[in-house]
Amino acid sequence: MSVFASLVEQLAALLQPLFHGSATAAAIVVFTMLVRLAVHPLSRAAARGQKARTRLAPQIAELRRKHAKDPERLQRAVLELHAEEKVSPLAGCLPSLLQAPAFFLMYHLFSGGTMAGHTLLAAPLVGRWTDALADGGVFGAAGLVYVALFVIVAALATYTYRRTKGQMAELGEGMAGGPGAGMGKVMPLLSFATLVTVAVVPLAAALYVVTSTAWTAAERAYLYRETSTV
Repeated sequence: MSVFASLVEQLAALLQPLFHGSATAAAIVVFTMLVRLAVHPLSRAAARGQKARTRLAPQIAELRRKHAKDPERLQRAVLELHAEEKVSPLAGCLPSLLQAPAFFLMYHLFSGGTMAGHTLLAAPLVGRWTDALADGGVFGAAGLVYVALFVIVAALATYTYRRTKGQMAELGEGMAGGPGAGMGKVMPLLSFATLVTVAVVPLAAALYVVTSTAWTAAERAYLYRETSTV
Protein backbone atom coordinates (compact mmCIF):
# COMPACT_ATOMS: atom_id res chain seq x y z
CA MET A 1 0.00 0.00 0.00
CA SER A 2 2.86 2.38 0.80
CA VAL A 3 4.36 1.78 -2.65
CA PHE A 4 1.00 2.57 -4.23
CA ALA A 5 0.63 5.73 -2.13
CA SER A 6 4.13 6.80 -3.15
CA LEU A 7 3.27 6.36 -6.83
CA VAL A 8 0.16 8.54 -6.48
CA GLU A 9 2.14 11.17 -4.60
CA GLN A 10 4.90 11.24 -7.23
CA LEU A 11 2.35 11.68 -10.01
CA ALA A 12 0.69 14.43 -7.98
CA ALA A 13 4.03 16.20 -7.56
CA LEU A 14 4.56 16.17 -11.33
CA LEU A 15 1.07 17.58 -11.91
CA GLN A 16 1.20 20.16 -9.12
CA PRO A 17 2.20 23.11 -11.37
CA LEU A 18 -0.87 22.53 -13.56
CA PHE A 19 -3.54 21.45 -11.10
CA HIS A 20 -2.38 22.93 -7.77
CA GLY A 21 -4.70 21.74 -4.95
CA SER A 22 -6.35 19.15 -7.19
CA ALA A 23 -3.05 17.61 -8.28
CA THR A 24 -3.73 14.35 -6.43
CA ALA A 25 -7.12 14.05 -8.11
CA ALA A 26 -5.41 14.59 -11.47
CA ALA A 27 -2.85 11.93 -10.52
CA ILE A 28 -5.68 9.45 -9.93
CA VAL A 29 -7.04 10.19 -13.40
CA VAL A 30 -3.60 9.69 -14.97
CA PHE A 31 -3.04 6.50 -12.97
CA THR A 32 -6.42 5.14 -14.10
CA MET A 33 -5.58 5.86 -17.72
CA LEU A 34 -2.24 4.05 -17.35
CA VAL A 35 -4.03 1.02 -15.91
CA ARG A 36 -6.55 1.02 -18.75
CA LEU A 37 -3.78 1.45 -21.32
CA ALA A 38 -2.03 -1.60 -19.86
CA VAL A 39 -5.14 -3.80 -20.28
CA HIS A 40 -6.05 -2.36 -23.69
CA PRO A 41 -4.68 -5.40 -25.58
CA LEU A 42 -7.14 -7.57 -23.64
CA SER A 43 -9.94 -5.15 -24.49
CA ARG A 44 -9.08 -5.57 -28.17
CA ALA A 45 -9.22 -9.35 -27.72
CA ALA A 46 -12.60 -8.99 -26.00
CA ALA A 47 -13.88 -6.92 -28.92
CA ARG A 48 -12.77 -9.59 -31.36
CA GLY A 49 -14.53 -12.20 -29.25
CA GLN A 50 -17.73 -10.15 -29.16
CA LYS A 51 -17.73 -9.81 -32.92
CA ALA A 52 -17.06 -13.54 -33.30
CA ARG A 53 -19.97 -14.38 -30.98
CA THR A 54 -22.23 -12.11 -33.01
CA ARG A 55 -21.12 -13.88 -36.17
CA LEU A 56 -21.74 -17.29 -34.58
CA ALA A 57 -25.17 -16.41 -33.16
CA PRO A 58 -27.14 -18.03 -36.04
CA GLN A 59 -25.09 -21.24 -35.71
CA ILE A 60 -25.65 -21.34 -31.96
CA ALA A 61 -29.36 -20.79 -32.49
CA GLU A 62 -29.38 -23.77 -34.86
CA LEU A 63 -27.55 -25.88 -32.27
CA ARG A 64 -30.16 -24.93 -29.67
CA ARG A 65 -32.93 -26.10 -31.97
CA LYS A 66 -31.06 -29.29 -32.84
CA HIS A 67 -30.22 -30.25 -29.24
CA ALA A 68 -33.19 -28.69 -27.45
CA LYS A 69 -33.86 -31.92 -25.54
CA ASP A 70 -30.23 -32.67 -24.68
CA PRO A 71 -28.65 -29.81 -22.68
CA GLU A 72 -25.36 -31.65 -22.16
CA ARG A 73 -24.95 -32.31 -25.88
CA LEU A 74 -25.84 -28.68 -26.58
CA GLN A 75 -23.20 -27.43 -24.16
CA ARG A 76 -20.54 -29.63 -25.74
CA ALA A 77 -21.54 -28.52 -29.23
CA VAL A 78 -21.35 -24.82 -28.29
CA LEU A 79 -17.96 -25.29 -26.62
CA GLU A 80 -16.70 -27.16 -29.68
CA LEU A 81 -17.90 -24.36 -31.93
CA HIS A 82 -16.17 -21.75 -29.77
CA ALA A 83 -12.96 -23.81 -29.76
CA GLU A 84 -13.11 -24.26 -33.52
CA GLU A 85 -13.53 -20.52 -34.05
CA LYS A 86 -10.99 -19.72 -31.28
CA VAL A 87 -13.54 -17.71 -29.29
CA SER A 88 -13.16 -17.54 -25.51
CA PRO A 89 -16.40 -16.95 -23.55
CA LEU A 90 -14.30 -15.35 -20.77
CA ALA A 91 -12.41 -12.86 -22.95
CA GLY A 92 -14.88 -10.06 -22.23
CA CYS A 93 -14.40 -10.42 -18.46
CA LEU A 94 -10.61 -10.23 -18.34
CA PRO A 95 -10.18 -6.42 -18.69
CA SER A 96 -12.54 -5.81 -15.75
CA LEU A 97 -10.99 -8.54 -13.61
CA LEU A 98 -7.44 -7.31 -14.14
CA GLN A 99 -8.19 -3.69 -13.24
CA ALA A 100 -10.23 -4.61 -10.15
CA PRO A 101 -7.11 -4.72 -7.89
CA ALA A 102 -6.28 -1.12 -8.84
CA PHE A 103 -9.77 -0.01 -7.82
CA PHE A 104 -9.58 -1.79 -4.45
CA LEU A 105 -6.13 -0.35 -3.80
CA MET A 106 -7.52 3.12 -4.47
CA TYR A 107 -10.48 2.41 -2.20
CA HIS A 108 -8.39 1.19 0.73
CA LEU A 109 -5.74 3.87 0.32
CA PHE A 110 -8.24 6.71 0.68
CA SER A 111 -10.74 5.07 3.01
CA GLY A 112 -7.99 4.55 5.59
CA GLY A 113 -7.44 8.29 6.04
CA THR A 114 -3.73 8.20 5.20
CA MET A 115 -4.32 10.52 2.24
CA ALA A 116 -6.38 13.08 4.15
CA GLY A 117 -5.95 16.68 3.04
CA HIS A 118 -6.13 16.03 -0.70
CA THR A 119 -9.13 17.40 -2.57
CA LEU A 120 -10.89 17.66 -5.89
CA LEU A 121 -11.79 21.35 -5.89
CA ALA A 122 -13.71 21.68 -2.60
CA ALA A 123 -14.41 17.97 -2.04
CA PRO A 124 -12.00 15.85 0.06
CA LEU A 125 -10.79 12.74 -1.76
CA VAL A 126 -11.27 10.68 1.42
CA GLY A 127 -14.88 11.87 1.76
CA ARG A 128 -18.10 10.37 0.48
CA TRP A 129 -21.29 11.81 -0.98
CA THR A 130 -22.98 11.63 2.43
CA ASP A 131 -20.19 13.82 3.82
CA ALA A 132 -20.78 16.37 1.06
CA LEU A 133 -24.52 16.38 1.80
CA ALA A 134 -23.83 17.00 5.47
CA ASP A 135 -21.45 19.85 4.63
CA GLY A 136 -23.44 22.26 2.49
CA GLY A 137 -26.01 19.94 0.90
CA VAL A 138 -26.42 18.95 -2.74
CA PHE A 139 -25.49 22.37 -4.07
CA GLY A 140 -22.74 23.11 -1.58
CA ALA A 141 -19.14 23.45 -2.73
CA ALA A 142 -18.41 19.74 -2.24
CA GLY A 143 -21.89 18.66 -3.31
CA LEU A 144 -21.49 20.31 -6.71
CA VAL A 145 -18.43 18.14 -7.39
CA TYR A 146 -20.62 15.09 -6.95
CA VAL A 147 -23.39 16.62 -9.06
CA ALA A 148 -20.87 16.98 -11.89
CA LEU A 149 -19.71 13.38 -11.46
CA PHE A 150 -23.30 12.08 -11.42
CA VAL A 151 -24.11 13.99 -14.62
CA ILE A 152 -21.02 12.56 -16.34
CA VAL A 153 -21.78 9.02 -15.14
CA ALA A 154 -25.46 9.27 -16.14
CA ALA A 155 -24.50 10.41 -19.64
CA LEU A 156 -21.93 7.61 -19.99
CA ALA A 157 -24.38 5.04 -18.60
CA THR A 158 -27.07 6.09 -21.06
CA TYR A 159 -24.64 5.81 -23.95
CA THR A 160 -23.40 2.41 -22.74
CA TYR A 161 -26.97 1.20 -22.16
CA ARG A 162 -27.97 1.97 -25.74
CA ARG A 163 -24.84 0.38 -27.19
CA THR A 164 -25.05 -2.74 -25.01
CA LYS A 165 -28.75 -3.14 -25.73
CA GLY A 166 -27.99 -3.05 -29.46
CA GLN A 167 -25.23 -5.66 -29.06
CA MET A 168 -27.51 -7.90 -27.03
CA ALA A 169 -30.13 -7.59 -29.78
CA GLU A 170 -27.56 -8.77 -32.32
CA LEU A 171 -26.85 -11.79 -30.13
CA GLY A 172 -30.51 -12.31 -29.31
CA GLU A 173 -31.18 -15.14 -31.72
CA GLY A 174 -28.29 -17.19 -30.46
CA MET A 175 -29.12 -16.51 -26.82
CA ALA A 176 -32.86 -17.16 -27.09
CA GLY A 177 -33.83 -20.04 -24.90
CA GLY A 178 -30.32 -20.38 -23.52
CA PRO A 179 -28.81 -19.53 -20.14
CA GLY A 180 -27.69 -16.15 -21.44
CA ALA A 181 -31.18 -15.00 -22.42
CA GLY A 182 -31.98 -13.50 -19.02
CA MET A 183 -28.54 -11.91 -18.78
CA GLY A 184 -29.14 -10.26 -22.14
CA LYS A 185 -31.98 -8.29 -20.58
CA VAL A 186 -30.08 -7.39 -17.42
CA MET A 187 -26.64 -6.47 -18.83
CA PRO A 188 -27.66 -3.13 -20.42
CA LEU A 189 -29.06 -1.98 -17.04
CA LEU A 190 -25.78 -2.70 -15.27
CA SER A 191 -24.41 0.48 -16.83
CA PHE A 192 -26.33 2.50 -14.25
CA ALA A 193 -24.80 0.61 -11.30
CA THR A 194 -21.86 3.01 -11.53
CA LEU A 195 -24.10 5.75 -10.13
CA VAL A 196 -24.48 3.75 -6.91
CA THR A 197 -20.74 3.09 -6.74
CA VAL A 198 -19.91 6.79 -7.06
CA ALA A 199 -22.39 7.60 -4.30
CA VAL A 200 -21.01 5.19 -1.69
CA VAL A 201 -17.21 4.94 -2.15
CA PRO A 202 -14.59 7.56 -1.23
CA LEU A 203 -14.29 10.32 -3.83
CA ALA A 204 -10.85 9.06 -4.90
CA ALA A 205 -12.29 5.65 -5.76
CA ALA A 206 -15.29 7.33 -7.41
CA LEU A 207 -12.91 9.35 -9.57
CA TYR A 208 -11.17 6.13 -10.60
CA VAL A 209 -14.54 4.59 -11.54
CA VAL A 210 -15.68 7.63 -13.53
CA THR A 211 -12.39 7.86 -15.44
CA SER A 212 -12.42 4.13 -16.17
CA THR A 213 -16.05 4.29 -17.30
CA ALA A 214 -15.28 7.16 -19.66
CA TRP A 215 -12.28 5.24 -21.03
CA THR A 216 -14.45 2.15 -21.56
CA ALA A 217 -17.09 4.12 -23.47
CA ALA A 218 -14.48 5.73 -25.75
CA GLU A 219 -12.58 2.47 -26.18
CA ARG A 220 -15.66 0.46 -27.11
CA ALA A 221 -16.82 3.15 -29.55
CA TYR A 222 -13.44 2.90 -31.28
CA LEU A 223 -12.98 -0.87 -31.16
CA TYR A 224 -16.45 -1.78 -32.37
CA ARG A 225 -16.25 0.78 -35.16
CA GLU A 226 -12.87 -0.34 -36.48
CA THR A 227 -14.08 -3.77 -37.52
CA SER A 228 -11.34 -4.31 -40.05
CA THR A 229 -8.40 -3.54 -37.79
CA VAL A 230 -9.36 -5.00 -34.41
